[in-house]
Amino acid sequence: MSRPIFEVIATSAQDAVAAAAGGADRLELAGDMAADGLTPSVEEFARIRAAVHIPLRVMLRDGDGFLPRDLDALTAKAEALRAEGAEEFVLGFLTPDGMVDLEAVRTVLDVIAGCSWTFHRALDNAADREAVRAAIDGLPGLDTVLTAGAATGVANGLGVLAAEVARAGEPGYGPRILVGGGLRTEHVPGLLARGIDGFHVGGMVRSGGWDTPVDTGLVQEWRRLVDSEARAVA
Repeated sequence: MSRPIFEVIATSAQDAVAAAAGGADRLELAGDMAADGLTPSVEEFARIRAAVHIPLRVMLRDGDGFLPRDLDALTAKAEALRAEGAEEFVLGFLTPDGMVDLEAVRTVLDVIAGCSWTFHRALDNAADREAVRAAIDGLPGLDTVLTAGAATGVANGLGVLAAEVARAGEPGYGPRILVGGGLRTEHVPGLLARGIDGFHVGGMVRSGGWDTPVDTGLVQEWRRLVDSEARAVA
């Protein structure tokens, strides 16, 4: 197994500096976590990019849920972020009936051509996750799928995650699985043992929820755990 990737959600430059100091490999940048994470402002992205030197994946999402509210405005924001230096993104859209909105996804991909990106937890909220995986298979730049295995979180999605990592390499199952959404420390050993090597946290590295900043010490604890458990199964 390659060294696991450990990604932390950052909403500010303060968060980003703390997460990087604690050993995060990559940051997901988002704003308005009360809506589960929306696109950050271009100005905040610029501050974060100036403050740290680790990869940054920028959320492209404009409302609670997974339906794009204003695709023109969202693509304009993506263009502005690209112009500011963003090179990696996080996105995923569903139709009202819970199918992947490929038209919306492709519209955004046209704007961020050449960038690496993650299909996020829209997968967990889809009517048919296997159909979503098939639909997004081979989209340019897609290298990661962020998933808890279930809409209700990792604790209820462990079986799905195990089944999907076992299909790695099959059509639709090429992107790396990045586990996030209710991820807890006790889940890490079992996930690593099954071959999952991507972990994503947000609230778990904040001492008092989303109203408090990222805690470097908590990030360090997670980093040590992930690395030590990965060595144990190597």
